[in-house]
Amino acid sequence: MNEYLPLPSLPQLKQQAKRLRAQLSVDAQPISHSQSLEMLAHQFGYKNWNVLHAACGNQPPGPPVTLGARVSGQYLGQKFVGEVVAVAALLQEDQYRITVNFEEPVDVVKFVGWSNMRHRVSSQISGQGRSPQKTSDGQPVMQLDLI
Repeated sequence: MNEYLPLPSLPQLKQQAKRLRAQLSVDAQPISHSQSLEMLAHQFGYKNWNVLHAACGNQPPGPPVTLGARVSGQYLGQKFVGEVVAVAALLQEDQYRITVNFEEPVDVVKFVGWSNMRHRVSSQISGQGRSPQKTSDGQPVMQLDLI
């Protein structure tokens, strides 16, 4: 076991295994899904997938994104792509505050005669990547595109 590497969530690990399998298939080295899970477990320093799965199941849930991650989604109804520059857990369970630097500034004002461009915003999000706060039309203030 490697206690120095933070473990991703189970869905993130399964996605990693799928990407590994797909890439090896492209490289003319096809493997089964179970083989990709076993390889992933070894990369994280675990004996096999079952041990890694158990270790992940014993973790408290974490934020849906990590520091430095490239993210996309919508902020106040405007599409964005950016980088997560801060992540903090809040006191409420499964709630986080993230700060995102946008690649292109987002206009946070919908009024035609006025605009306010933002390069960096902070927002509260849940583990599903949606903010509990809503805009006046009922949409989440921030919605991340999580895979």
